[in-house]
Amino acid sequence: MEKNGGIAIGIDLGTKYSCVGVWQHDQVEIIPNEHGNRTTPSCVAFTHSDHLIGDAAVDQAALNPLNTIFDSKRLMGRRYSDPSVQSDISLWPFKVVSGPNEKPMIVITYKGEAKQFTAEEIMSMVLRKMKEMAEAYLGTAVKNAVVTVTTFSNSFQRQATKDAADIAGLNVLRFINEPTAAAIAYGLDKKATIVGEKNVLIYDLGGGTLDVSLLTIEENIFEVKATAGDTHLGGEDFNNRLVNHFVQEFKRKCKKDLTRNARSLRRLRTYCESAKRTLSYTVKTAIEIDYLYEGIDFCTSITRTRFEELNMDLFRKCMEPVEKCLRIAKMDKGTIHDVVLVGGSTRIPKIQQLLQEFFNGKELCKSINPDESVAYGAAVQAAILSGEANEKVQDLLLLDVTPLSLGMETAGGVMTVIVPRNTRIPTKKELFLPKREDNEPAGLIQVFEGERTRTRDNIMLGKFELSTISHSSRGVPEITVCFDIDEKGVLDVSVVEKTTGQTKKITLNNKGRFSSKDIEKLVQEAEMYKAEDEEQKKKVGEKRIRAKNALENFAYGMKKTIRDVKMKVYNAVEQSVQWLDGNQSAQAEEFEYKLKELKEKCNFIIAKTYGPGAAPNMAGGKDKYNSSACASGEGFKIEEVD
Repeated sequence: MEKNGGIAIGIDLGTKYSCVGVWQHDQVEIIPNEHGNRTTPSCVAFTHSDHLIGDAAVDQAALNPLNTIFDSKRLMGRRYSDPSVQSDISLWPFKVVSGPNEKPMIVITYKGEAKQFTAEEIMSMVLRKMKEMAEAYLGTAVKNAVVTVTTFSNSFQRQATKDAADIAGLNVLRFINEPTAAAIAYGLDKKATIVGEKNVLIYDLGGGTLDVSLLTIEENIFEVKATAGDTHLGGEDFNNRLVNHFVQEFKRKCKKDLTRNARSLRRLRTYCESAKRTLSYTVKTAIEIDYLYEGIDFCTSITRTRFEELNMDLFRKCMEPVEKCLRIAKMDKGTIHDVVLVGGSTRIPKIQQLLQEFFNGKELCKSINPDESVAYGAAVQAAILSGEANEKVQDLLLLDVTPLSLGMETAGGVMTVIVPRNTRIPTKKELFLPKREDNEPAGLIQVFEGERTRTRDNIMLGKFELSTISHSSRGVPEITVCFDIDEKGVLDVSVVEKTTGQTKKITLNNKGRFSSKDIEKLVQEAEMYKAEDEEQKKKVGEKRIRAKNALENFAYGMKKTIRDVKMKVYNAVEQSVQWLDGNQSAQAEEFEYKLKELKEKCNFIIAKTYGPGAAPNMAGGKDKYNSSACASGEGFKIEEVD
């Protein structure tokens, strides 16, 4: 296997939360952020002095709602006029406008100036945060990464993710579908118990998307059989239902419309998300918000039953991809060995109940961490691609599929599929095209992605014109169109005119994408923001933070060391006590020898840990270790371990 050089990390770039892992010490280690949390909110905030990412951005969201950006992943690869984009904009406190080529632009105020950012730029900040966390943890620079995408991310969305990674200074070794990454985590976790072929359904319900994948796992081969899902359905939609419910309740009780105040709406949203989480393990929760709107306190409660009623249509919609996935794979639900839950929203009891009922009461698999499993799988794949992994996973083989059909437009605007959805990749497919007219001078090749029968209802990936086609009779198959998809899922379209041998490769329409010059400019801006933030951190107390971290690290390290020393000394003392209990009639010389032996053991243990000067002189003399010295704190006091 060709090594890509350097350590590679795995990043789960999520709508609500992101997570990063690395293969180290023959295992995957999930990297915590500076707050000790193993997942980091995909949230960015801009203030009068700097910009914040992750937990710090969330903490100030209620005070700065217009400049706190969340869920921006939903905008990536989409047009401003997209109905789903318009639906989201109506619920967000920050402003989104239409930019060049209908690219959604997020409007914020940064350092007193109005600025516009694309969703790719915002998510690049999150990716940079993941990169910096990994570098701080590993103590070395990190350039390479495997980044996860949703199963049904189209080519534009994947390209947008690639652009975000480029801006963050990351080289994407490969994109991996989130359920496939979770399947790796599940497969390695269950490796010892997997015998023969096992059919596993990965149900991944996160903050903004739902992905369902059906895989067959046999030894170290992970083969995707079918995929289905919804690119715009997740925990945030459940939050929106709660927000709308309480907005109406506030209006009914207080005769006020709090949607007019972005700060009030943001505070309510925060409490709603907290209530949703609480209802996963209790049947009722209270919401108490002081001075929510115009000095009015808002106190209410909601039951799990009411929460389920508000979202029941969405919950049932969450089951549709499961049926579709089984139908595509031509498998019966009775043949599924395990249903694996991934994503924070799978903690919702009603989701679990509906899934269990669908699979006739089958116990759901909750053995892997739903928040970290995707990053875990991505880290394993990153280690393999970089050549860092050991024999535990070196022979792991992923057989993935295309999430959407790929084809071209033929006469009458018809979508002619060349690569059907769920085709195993890498793959290469060809189509012979007869010319429509006698002596036709040129041909227009248009490539589309989607499942609709008319190209106007699908996504156009690109087009180009094949000129100087040879003159020949109508109906002769002179043109060969080739669709070549590599293991990364990258599509290369080429056209060959057989008579002349003329060949052309498709140049994807760059509308709405970043050029290399744009990427370079944005990378420079990102570095500039980073430098400004570093300077600001120094001004507001970087020294204090370093000092705090140093104290904390030393204190916890010493606590562990002292506990270990206590245990060793305690064991030595305990052995002497046991000998004493069984040898009450021993001679004086024996007691003296045992006392000397115990002192030497204790001296050795303490000196070995703290250095020769740290151990009290237990052998006798002026510095003799005694009870009075212990009482005054002048010696090393030995206490019984709890």
